[in-house]
Amino acid sequence: MKYTAILLAASALAAGATPAFAQSTNEAFTGPRVEVLAGFDASKAGSDIDDDGTDNNDQTIEGLVYGAGVGYDIALGSLLVGAEAELTGSTAETEFEDGDFEGFGFGNVETGRDLYLGVRAGVLASPNLLVYAKGGYTNAKYNILSNDGTNDFNQDIDTDGYRIGAGAEYALSENTFAKLEYRYSNYSEAELDFAEDTPDSERFDIDTDRHQVMLGVGYRF
Repeated sequence: MKYTAILLAASALAAGATPAFAQSTNEAFTGPRVEVLAGFDASKAGSDIDDDGTDNNDQTIEGLVYGAGVGYDIALGSLLVGAEAELTGSTAETEFEDGDFEGFGFGNVETGRDLYLGVRAGVLASPNLLVYAKGGYTNAKYNILSNDGTNDFNQDIDTDGYRIGAGAEYALSENTFAKLEYRYSNYSEAELDFAEDTPDSERFDIDTDRHQVMLGVGYRF
């Protein structure tokens, strides 16, 4: 879990920053906020189903992630803490490239919507620059596409997991901001979502890693 170790170290740095690093609170970083997000999205088969030894199989689907978020931040001395929520979508899907099928561990897959609920904490590196770490719960859908030779099937996998990340936010003005963020998600449980008249499947174990680099711009009320 090298990604977890890196981000936990970033969390410790943000939470335990020395007084010389932390600046006095800037009101541009407190209160409710809304933001639009876009960036790079990659989902990959986790280590439990890793077959990187197979020639030409990178097991990764990549695309553009896009969406919106809301949050609320408060100042506790020199520390800023907040809660946040996001709804995003992605264009990532399995592809055939030069005869290579990106297996991804599930088969032919399209990425669906992603819900996130979490918290963040950070300090001001300068009066207009916030550095922070974050973590929380994520629920993502992936759509399995298949064909038995006669019929086409589209079936959603509903996955649950956790997300950790770190980023920097810059106050462009008293009410506007821009941010850059990296986050890692791992999904470990899932179920198949069937039609309304059919119960969902029993939950089962999976192992899917997700890496995202996000840009965001927003407005604070």
